[in-house]
Amino acid sequence: MWIILSLIFVFILYVIWKYWALVIGAGYDPTPMKTVRRMLQMAEVGEDDVVYDLGCGDGRIILTAAREFGARAVGIEADPIRFFFARLRIFFSKERGKVTIRCGNFMNEYIGDATCITLFLFTRGNELLLPKLKKELSPGTRVVSYIWKFKEWIPIKTNVLEDIYVYIIPEVGE
Repeated sequence: MWIILSLIFVFILYVIWKYWALVIGAGYDPTPMKTVRRMLQMAEVGEDDVVYDLGCGDGRIILTAAREFGARAVGIEADPIRFFFARLRIFFSKERGKVTIRCGNFMNEYIGDATCITLFLFTRGNELLLPKLKKELSPGTRVVSYIWKFKEWIPIKTNVLEDIYVYIIPEVGE
């Protein structure tokens, strides 16, 4: 009997851990590495860029941005367990000098030095984030969304097969 109760308890903990972040806009579902590379390619990320991954999970996008594209990268993760895991990955990587990770809700973090933002949020998360993007990001900053579109913006690049959408922060008044 205690084995069944233990399994139920572990399952409940897993479900809470996996989906509690839905409260702030997205659950945990790692972006496939092929898609990570395609997102960064479509955004034309390079050595002069500062890439922010909002809800960076295990850190795969920020590590790839630094390792394969030469960018500086910053991840923001609200889940302390995922944050710790990503921090360990960064610590043991050759890119640790170019990659930073912050623990917290990205809605409360300053992102204005980004030249490229990557995200994999639900539509609701994107819509809640939109005023922050408009307020803090400079015109010309690229925003790359995986799967979920911004209702108010028209993407400048789209990969329909992989559900990748690239947007540009417009000039004031556009």
